[in-house]
Amino acid sequence: MHLAITGSIATDHLMTFPGKFSDSLVLDQLDKISLSFLVDDLDVRRGGCAANIAFALAKLGHRALLVGAVGQDFDVEYRAWLDSAGVDTSGVLVSETQHTARFVCTTDSTMAQIATFYAGAMSEARDIDLLAAGSGFDLVLIGPDDPEGMLRHTRTCRDKGIPFAADPSQQLAWAEGDVISELIDGATYLFSNDYESALIQQKTGWSAADVRSRVGTQIVTRGKDGVTVFPADGEPIEVGAIEGVVAVDPTGVGDSFRAGFLAGIAAGLDFERSAQIGCTVAASVVETKGTQEYELDRVGFLKRLGTAYGEKAQDEVDAALTLV
Repeated sequence: MHLAITGSIATDHLMTFPGKFSDSLVLDQLDKISLSFLVDDLDVRRGGCAANIAFALAKLGHRALLVGAVGQDFDVEYRAWLDSAGVDTSGVLVSETQHTARFVCTTDSTMAQIATFYAGAMSEARDIDLLAAGSGFDLVLIGPDDPEGMLRHTRTCRDKGIPFAADPSQQLAWAEGDVISELIDGATYLFSNDYESALIQQKTGWSAADVRSRVGTQIVTRGKDGVTVFPADGEPIEVGAIEGVVAVDPTGVGDSFRAGFLAGIAAGLDFERSAQIGCTVAASVVETKGTQEYELDRVGFLKRLGTAYGEKAQDEVDAALTLV
């Protein structure tokens, strides 16, 4: 199964605040908020939603085409890192004038986050012709990116009959209902967390049933409460999260789940197994600082999956996936 992953490629600047953001909020003064937080550390890491997904897919033995826009600084080290991991970076556009996007995020002791995103070269993603970047796609994931770029890729897939997975996530905050409806209408898969799912309904004016009637399969992640898969036909599938996780940083966890789910689908596994793979990968990421710093040892990964979901699940995933 040939996958293309479109979306952001960025450098992450991750900081940890030992207290709670909520303790600094004065509810009747939110219209003139002015806050600063003294953080304990700063980690500069490789990131970006599309890069994180493509990296995790490579860890699971699947070489996907990464499609996005970056600055010339990407070629200093980041490209070699992804290439060595097994990601196909030939679909990456390098800007002549702008820096690679930057994600600056502070996480407090409750895993709440305050983040700022600088688009930089990502704004040139609208100049990427998906069909010129590659061909023969079985599925294109359209992740958070330059808004015009997301719309262009979605229209290309819809016009050419290429199955696509809609993953608007962070871009739902700015998008109006007409844009959101265009990004998700006709998607083979729709990914969101539970908050984003509610936001989609609020902004489009669609009910939950309306949303599901517009897409093939909807996948809603719920953090520590696991994930719900709503197939086009049949009853919802509930998959619990991995237990006993020692959370370090939640950044990139949703990306890793998407990669695990897609790896399962690409390997011919059903929705339940695919979601279980996603949850198992996500557990490794949340226990690690940085979105691409984790290790997926085959024996350890399968044992963890089997402990959570049973011996049959472990055997089926073992037979289907080639972890690297």
